[in-house]
Amino acid sequence: MTRIERGPTVGLAIVDSVTVLTSPAPAIAFEGAVSVGTPAVLEVRGSRQTLSAPVAVASGRWSATLPLLDSLWGGPALPPRSGQYEANLLSADGSPLHIDLDADLPAPQLVEGVTRVAFDDREDGLGLRFSAPLSDRERGPLQQASLEADYRSARFEPLDAVFFESFYGQNASCNPLAIDRELARLRPDIARYWSVADASVAVPDGAIALIEGSEDWWRIRGSARLLVINDWLRKRFRKRSYQTVLQTWHGTMLKKLALSRLRLGARPAIATLRERARWDILLAQNPYSTKVFRSAYAFLGPVWQEGYPRDDVLLTGDASAVRRRLGIPHGVTVLLYAPTWRDDRPDHVDHLDVSRFAENLGAGYVTLIRGHSRTLLPGADLKARNVLDVTGYPDISELFLVADALITDYSSVMFDFTVTGKPLFFFTPDLVHYREKLRGFYFDLSAVAPGPVVSDPAELVTLVHDRDAVRARYADKYRAWQRRFNPRDDGGAAERVVRRLLEERIIG
Repeated sequence: MTRIERGPTVGLAIVDSVTVLTSPAPAIAFEGAVSVGTPAVLEVRGSRQTLSAPVAVASGRWSATLPLLDSLWGGPALPPRSGQYEANLLSADGSPLHIDLDADLPAPQLVEGVTRVAFDDREDGLGLRFSAPLSDRERGPLQQASLEADYRSARFEPLDAVFFESFYGQNASCNPLAIDRELARLRPDIARYWSVADASVAVPDGAIALIEGSEDWWRIRGSARLLVINDWLRKRFRKRSYQTVLQTWHGTMLKKLALSRLRLGARPAIATLRERARWDILLAQNPYSTKVFRSAYAFLGPVWQEGYPRDDVLLTGDASAVRRRLGIPHGVTVLLYAPTWRDDRPDHVDHLDVSRFAENLGAGYVTLIRGHSRTLLPGADLKARNVLDVTGYPDISELFLVADALITDYSSVMFDFTVTGKPLFFFTPDLVHYREKLRGFYFDLSAVAPGPVVSDPAELVTLVHDRDAVRARYADKYRAWQRRFNPRDDGGAAERVVRRLLEERIIG
């Protein structure tokens, strides 16, 4: 668990009452006595989200009602992300007050459709844990084992519906999102369901959210005729004869994957082959990806080379709307730093000191840092001047749209961003270690990269300041890259995929 830092306290407040409210809106009511200092704000802080409420003080008592629905990035009001949080009381100038707990805490409580909240009396204050709003019938390993057994043995009635899942339900994004939007446009009569980790995940308009592990999740997973995913389904999935699995994957690959990974053991290889057997169709961005999929997954089924639906927005989207959503002023140059994760350090995104990098860039720039999807849960947001941590932003495609330039390392984002034609920089201080010992590459990046490959942060700053010269110097390599990796990323990939699904009677 990521430790949430707290500063030195300047006062003391007692918490003697904690009540979970379900009406008129889901919330938690806190009350107590003021001892030293005057609280002004109650904050409940998680690693990537903070809930807050004003504090009322009267006659030596304080109270605050914390809403359990919160809007992130200008989106709809939703429950908090699952995870560990800490309650903090702050004075008017932002200084923390120490919390002395003197209350019988409520038992873990389900707020139906919102969250399950549990409280923890700690030596240093009050902790809270939010989790998916599963019922007692659904929650826990024994209950899940029972539901899975029912799922495996049940005879479901086939349902002309689509079950979507992106990055194990952490968000509704990537290729599945673009396919959802096009299906809703062409065939709004077809039901669309999204597998989500908890109720904090916003799903597209008109779609139905299914909390992973819920009874409805198991039922729809077993009855939907089409499943659209971008990662592994894992061993809990049992495919029925009437079901088709469209594996869209989540990027063209530089780094080796699946059976082609360095030093792959027998157990991972067997798991890879079992997962491969669950897929009926693979979606590839380009012919190069098709060849890699064929070898890396020993996949013999159909591969559709239709371009990547998630990149349609890069040619059709509204960058100004995303800019407003992020709160970026007009005239500021936006840099997106989006590195991949490291197998040996999955919790960290620290190869570039982003705060120092932003400081050295000077005025007129904002750096967006986007951790890999595997760093979303364990990591914590970076806070620094002229830096905005967007690891928790729902859809990275919108970040490509708003960025004036991309900085990455070995991430597949390099193959999507070049659809925009905007400058691309590679910061690779561990290139030899990553290539020779950690993952391995399918090709020599330095030889064909559509932008400079550097390992010195100071050189990176200089190059970013001179983006026009970089663009001119790499123009030929950029065009060659686009011909190889973006031949069908023309804004119409989602429509081609959906029409093919309909024409081949896979759905509808």
